[in-house]
Amino acid sequence: MKENRKLPLIAAHQGVAQCGYILGNTLDAFDIALKDGADIIELDAALSADGEVFTFHPGTEPVRLNLPRNALAQMKSEEIRELRLVQPDKSLTYFPICTLEESLRHLKGRCYINVDKSWTCLPQIMEVVRRVGVSDQVILKSNIRGENWKREVLEVEQYAPDVCYMPVFYEEDTASEFIESRNVRYFGAEVVFKTEESMLASEAYIDRMHEKGRKLWVNAIVFNYRTVLSAGHTDDISLKDPELGWGWMVRHNFDIIQTDWARELSLYRAIEAQVSTPSHAQAIR
Repeated sequence: MKENRKLPLIAAHQGVAQCGYILGNTLDAFDIALKDGADIIELDAALSADGEVFTFHPGTEPVRLNLPRNALAQMKSEEIRELRLVQPDKSLTYFPICTLEESLRHLKGRCYINVDKSWTCLPQIMEVVRRVGVSDQVILKSNIRGENWKREVLEVEQYAPDVCYMPVFYEEDTASEFIESRNVRYFGAEVVFKTEESMLASEAYIDRMHEKGRKLWVNAIVFNYRTVLSAGHTDDISLKDPELGWGWMVRHNFDIIQTDWARELSLYRAIEAQVSTPSHAQAIR
């Protein structure tokens, strides 16, 4: 890969996810991640039974709340406001589940914000985004797989044509031509690949996307031990030897790295800045 490279932006997964007592998807987690050098806060959106959007990863209720899976979708907002997150050992914390509006107001003017799971309730999310006035900070995504991906792209076109949109590609890019034909702000893609031989990790593909002015988001997070997101170049490996994880991503000119270890990645990036031609990470706009 080319030696002259731009250093990547750092996307903090749920802020600082499960860092000591601090739990992810909380205002404290966001503040700490930004202090640690994150440029982007990734947070999740979940819809209540009466239509309010909360900052919570749907489906994680058994771990985060000691409740049945997807319980929040069956609860009214006033019930959700009374809940408190729990630690993995089920001990209760003081952390409430913030509304998306509270999270966006907290982060307004401070960083880019990836509202994940946005395809599950995009109209409600965009109502909040417009009300808070953070359209220029938000990044939306949708998965390019299954039967509904075209419908989800068209929903972005309908509700958020001016907001940065990133499709999530798995192993190959089969949707760029369609997305380019729509009135969406297609500024880049999240790429997920099991091996280094994937087209999504190839120099030709990365160069082609950059020539079109698009950015590429890659994941160092470990979702679980079975799911390979970036050919094994993970946070876990990076903490032992950064060159085998984050360094590989930097050398391949990926523009955004999502991590659970924002501080450590920021320190590594600072070291790289001393030896790279550009002196700092580049903005996405």
